[in-house]
Amino acid sequence: MTKPRPDQAASAGLWEDGGWYRFAHRLPSPNFGARPAAALIDLIVVHSISLPPGHYGGDEVARLFTNTLDWQAHPYFEQIRGLEVSAHFYVRRNGELWQFVGCDDRAWHAGVSSYRGRDNCNDDSIGIELEGLEGDPFEAPQYETLGSLCAALAQRYPIAHMAGHEHIAPGRKQDPGSGFRWPALHNILGWDPRYFPSGALSEKKS
Repeated sequence: MTKPRPDQAASAGLWEDGGWYRFAHRLPSPNFGARPAAALIDLIVVHSISLPPGHYGGDEVARLFTNTLDWQAHPYFEQIRGLEVSAHFYVRRNGELWQFVGCDDRAWHAGVSSYRGRDNCNDDSIGIELEGLEGDPFEAPQYETLGSLCAALAQRYPIAHMAGHEHIAPGRKQDPGSGFRWPALHNILGWDPRYFPSGALSEKKS
């Protein structure tokens, strides 16, 4: 388990034991594990998800992450039947924030992956799912919540990199896709461009 650095004491009011964010609605998932002892939690991975794809506003994503999804409720669910996955956070279209796994633990969001010279990104990353469909635009409240969350994470963990699922699993994943505006997130955070995926801040987003 990674402990907060001494200079992060000011963030203590934002976090509860285990890396639970006080401003997120807690929905514990059984789909997690311990991080490797030497894991350096320095990567934030941005994803997008909606269930069924393109459907917004329901609780299907929460049910997927908590292993309570009714596989027969929609034909698409047969394609993912039995899937056991999770993310640390989920940002809804209206900006509402849910948390499924404490950030000190390892959520199951990245799959086979590699970034900044390291494989198995689940080991040392924090996964944030945005309610959305890859290629489609995201909502202003989602960027606001994401920016606030990333800033809070950087107060507790030595965050040095941000990437999309598409960057850590190229060719296998395409989310959050062309509809996600990395420059908008950069403007909110004001972080050095080196934190962001190569070329992301100059790409034209729809």
